[in-house]
Amino acid sequence: MAVPPVGVLVGIAELLHDLPADRGGALWRLSEEGRQLDANVIRMLPGARVADHVEPDLDVLLCVASGGGRLETDAGGRQELAAGCVVWLPRGVHRALWADEEGLVYVTVHGRRPGLAIRSAAGPEGGEAACLLHRICPGCDLPAEETGARYCSRCGSRLPS
Repeated sequence: MAVPPVGVLVGIAELLHDLPADRGGALWRLSEEGRQLDANVIRMLPGARVADHVEPDLDVLLCVASGGGRLETDAGGRQELAAGCVVWLPRGVHRALWADEEGLVYVTVHGRRPGLAIRSAAGPEGGEAACLLHRICPGCDLPAEETGARYCSRCGSRLPS
């Protein structure tokens, strides 16, 4: 197997400089072929919130690049976040994020999920699969884990209505 190129993938300061100040959500994602990790750079605008959610299958590492806010979990209570904080979010832990008045920019890293597979939902009585497009995150292209979720639990992007 060929070794992929190694080097700096993104400069967060440069990424932010080139984007409108009112653009939130997933700004960048790791997309190299053959990777074993998924990673995202997420910007939460001032006062934004990622509602309570849980990642049932994967641990997530969150590193605050700039700004500040707070994290609430069912395992650790409330914690203030500032640039340079690194947080481990074990699978199964409920969590919610809030950005303060500066906003919050952070990187998430977790093991790569397998790709989506399209399968027939036809059972003994036939029929078509239900449409799940409203659960596909526009920021990271992965399905929302919880039915009725309004924000992606991985990258914080608002899900389609």
